[in-house]
Amino acid sequence: MVENKHFVVGITGGSASGKTFLMNKLIEELPEEGVCRISQDDYYRPISEIPKDSNGIENFDLPETIDHARFAAHIAALKRGEPVELREYTFNNPGVVPKLVRLSPRPVIVVEGLFIYYYPDVAHQIDLKIFVDAKEHLKIKRRIRRDNDERGYDLADVLYRWENHVAPTYEAYIKPQRSAADIVVNNNTNFDVALEVILTYLKKKIAVAAR
Repeated sequence: MVENKHFVVGITGGSASGKTFLMNKLIEELPEEGVCRISQDDYYRPISEIPKDSNGIENFDLPETIDHARFAAHIAALKRGEPVELREYTFNNPGVVPKLVRLSPRPVIVVEGLFIYYYPDVAHQIDLKIFVDAKEHLKIKRRIRRDNDERGYDLADVLYRWENHVAPTYEAYIKPQRSAADIVVNNNTNFDVALEVILTYLKKKIAVAAR
């Protein structure tokens, strides 16, 4: 495939807004041979390089925690039709063995993460920018449930990180990118209508690429 047959969709939004859920729904509904995903979460730097706050707690909610140059290079490779390999990030969960992930180029490449519109070397490669939004109290509830179930964080830890890391980062780095989005998806209850619209558009892109 030539580069112009690869259409890159970006999905961002605040923590627990539903951006990963939206990405997964798109992948479920699109033909397997038509779409691949690449997540910013798999490009966290080693924990030894993660900055700490004034209380000595690692702050994973900062742009510098991501190896965005490698992230951007992998997106560019997929756009050129080249596969890439990487180790999945397990959020420092000692009970999870990271898998080797091999990404194959597809007509639609879905890029998801907090800072994908903040990094110029990533943002300029995205053809359709989507921002997932939700009310603050809903995001907090979702974050508590997710971090407890998937990452083993207790309530006090989740609330500390929300107040000191997540909320300040959203205001400083993520919320300003909302105005750059082509589509804003409100996910307070569901995003069924937005999902249908986006799917219709992407299916047309896949059909054109297959010609």
